Amino acid sequence: MPERAPAPVDRALPTEEARELLTLVRDIARREIAPTAAEEEDAGHFPRELFTLLSVSGLLGLPYDSGYGGGDQPYEVYLQVLEELAASRLTVGLGVSVHTLATYALATHGTDEQRAARLPGMLGGGLLGAYCLSEPSSGSDAAALRTRAVRDGEKWVISGTKAWITHGGIADFYTVMARTGGEGARGITAFLVPGDADGLTAAPPERKMGLKGSPTAQIHFDGVRIPDSRRLGDEGQGFAIALAALDSGRLGIAACAVGLAQAALDEAVAHAHQRRQFGRPLADFQGLRFLLADMATRVESGRALYLAAARLRDAGRPFARQAAMAKLHCTDAAMQVTTDAVQVLGGYGYTADFPVERYLREAKALQIVEGTNQVQRMVIARHLLGPETR
Repeated sequence: MPERAPAPVDRALPTEEARELLTLVRDIARREIAPTAAEEEDAGHFPRELFTLLSVSGLLGLPYDSGYGGGDQPYEVYLQVLEELAASRLTVGLGVSVHTLATYALATHGTDEQRAARLPGMLGGGLLGAYCLSEPSSGSDAAALRTRAVRDGEKWVISGTKAWITHGGIADFYTVMARTGGEGARGITAFLVPGDADGLTAAPPERKMGLKGSPTAQIHFDGVRIPDSRRLGDEGQGFAIALAALDSGRLGIAACAVGLAQAALDEAVAHAHQRRQFGRPLADFQGLRFLLADMATRVESGRALYLAAARLRDAGRPFARQAAMAKLHCTDAAMQVTTDAVQVLGGYGYTADFPVERYLREAKALQIVEGTNQVQRMVIARHLLGPETR
């Protein structure tokens, strides 16, 4: 069945410009995303043409410098845009979040010449990015990655395989972490690899439980040669860059999770009003009213948590612990809220004729990507207690 655009959320936005931006996003969601979301997800279709529209509309570079085509928006605003997009279709919200993650290394650690040459195309020129950290044998233990970059004069030769890459095979550029030195985190360097580089190939997309419209694939680097001008930051700085990017990226996942949970809540509330049993609307039954109240509380608390972390980031204060908390809480909340939404709809909720079954399948991915929720607990505990003793 066609999906509705997300219900308006009462938001506390810092500027009138931000309000106008959210109005634009809701209009795009209503006209361009929601009407075909279910059909395209079922078909496994990635809406590249929609990402071109988002790019020319200025929505792929919101938190970055306007001097390079970005939007100069605080994270507090950017994340609420992500939430609105994810509420219409998670593939879209997640795609914007991943693109922002892939752009981070160049935007924050590139030289002036590198940024001037490449950042405008990434922020508003229709390009789409991917972020390459995980590998088949190193997921949570990312510092154990094996992809290697070897210097050959003024070039680097990259060989290895990256795994679980969102936009794998369709991205125009890949931000790649590769080993240039010894073992461990200090031997890793960041590179910007063009999507059409010789020797770069993509495996067939993974067959996933959900997010079928968002391609996820292994990327193979078979002696890919790139100039030193595509190295980002200093040699050995790549893992620090990767972790800093993930702190911000986790906030993106948290916002997407809240958007997905909000969409599930909206469907459940609408069904409770429309469906009648025992001569009364479902909305009259206290057990169901309490369930919906709990769902709404999870959505609101998740939104408050990711916004609090974003405001710390915008103020230039440490926010890594709060980002991990937001990612953990919001994605767990999305899993619970989507599960409860299926229960509210009963048998209808278990069918593909209603979107909540898809929301449930998609929520599971958010507990895994950009650091599993077990990793988030490790991060939080280290901030509280210090590193583990060995």
